[in-house]
This record gives sequence, structure tokens and C-alpha cells, in this order.
Amino acid sequence: METANAEADHNAFCSTELATNKQTRENKAAKAEDLAATADKLTADIALLAEEITKLADDIAKIMAEQAEATKLRSDEKAVNAQTVADAKDGQEAVERAIKILREFYAKADSSFVQEPYKGMQDVKGGVLGMLEVCLSDFARLETETSMAEEEAQSSYEKFMAESTESKEVKEVAKEHKEGNRADAEADLRATKKELSLTQEELDKALEYYGVLKADCLDTGLSYQERVKGREEEIQSLQEALRILQGEDIA
Repeated sequence: METANAEADHNAFCSTELATNKQTRENKAAKAEDLAATADKLTADIALLAEEITKLADDIAKIMAEQAEATKLRSDEKAVNAQTVADAKDGQEAVERAIKILREFYAKADSSFVQEPYKGMQDVKGGVLGMLEVCLSDFARLETETSMAEEEAQSSYEKFMAESTESKEVKEVAKEHKEGNRADAEADLRATKKELSLTQEELDKALEYYGVLKADCLDTGLSYQERVKGREEEIQSLQEALRILQGEDIA
């Protein structure tokens, strides 16, 4: 009876522990699998964010380089245009002075009271003055066209700078946002890996304990039911033997 009671207690212990251990192993294995999948996804997300951040950084650097180049070209072009306008103005002033001098000279020659006034290049004065007036018109047109070209170039430059600056700022915001996401993902990955490590340790302990339970509760040769049946048959045989020894008729 003591052996039967002890074995019944042991069987109850084994049944409870095996069931609990099985549940623990299944839970820990499932949790470890989920954590491993989460870690893999976080790792992939971090890698993708890193690529996107690098591309945004490259795009921002490219915009800044283009702005620097455009600013240099604009500065050079502005200097050339300014010099062209200044030269055109100087040319106009010089031609205007030449025209004034020639007109005064020819007017003086035409109105002279000398019996035989100096005719000089009177025959070609119209051609000379006409040529100078064409030069004056050319200088004026050059000044106007250069000034208009400068205004258009400056307007285009300012438009490009405004649009590219807006694009750069949008990319900088996106880059900052993605850097924050990457930092969060990296923190989540560290926490996930730590939890996965602890879960794996708990699973390993549960597996180790299952080995102990298996040796003690399962690998015993006979099942609990078979041992109970064997013990009952043994008790019956002992009782029959006892009756024989006591001279009882067991027929």
C-alpha cells in the first residue's frame, strides 16, 4: 500500500509536471519563434532605412553642389553682364560726344562767312554721322538686351534656388524622420534580442527539465497502469498464498 501510494503520488507529480513542462516548452518555443521573426523584420527595416537615409544624404549633397555651382555661374555671369552694360554706356557716351563734336564742326563750317569755306569731308558727313548713330543705337540695344538678359538670368537663378532649397528642406525633414525611425528600430531590436535570449534560456531549461522528467516518468519500462495492474495481481497472489498457509480452502 505504501508503494502504491508513493507511486500514485509520483504518477500525479509526473502527470502535472509533464503537462506543465509541455505547456512551458510550447509557449517558450512559440515566443522565441515570434521574437526571432520580429528581430529579422527589424533588421531588414533598419537596413532599408539605412539605404534610404544614404540616398537622401546623397540627394541633399547633390542639391547643395548644384546650388553652389549655380551661384558661381550666376556671379560670373552677373559680373560679365555688368561689365557689358558699363562698356555699352561708356560707348554711348563716347559716340554721343563724337556726334556732338562733328555736328558742331559741320554746322560751323556750313555757316562760315569765309568766301570759300572749308568743305573738308562735307560729302561724307552724312555717312560718318549715320555710322556713328548706328553705333549709338547698337550700344543702346546692347545695354538694353544685356540688362534684360541679366534680369531673366537673375529671375531664373532665384527660382532655381527657391525650388531646390524647398526640395532640400523636404529631404532633410524626411532624412531626420527616417533617422528617428532607425534609432527606434535599433532600440526595439536590442530589446527584442535581449528578450529572445532570455526566452531561449527559459526554453533550454524547460527542455533540460523535460529530459529529467522523461527519464523519471516515461523511460521506466512499464506504464503506471501496467504497474498498477501488476501490483494488483501480485497482491491477489499473495492473498491466495496467505490463505493457503492459513489452511483455507481457496477452491
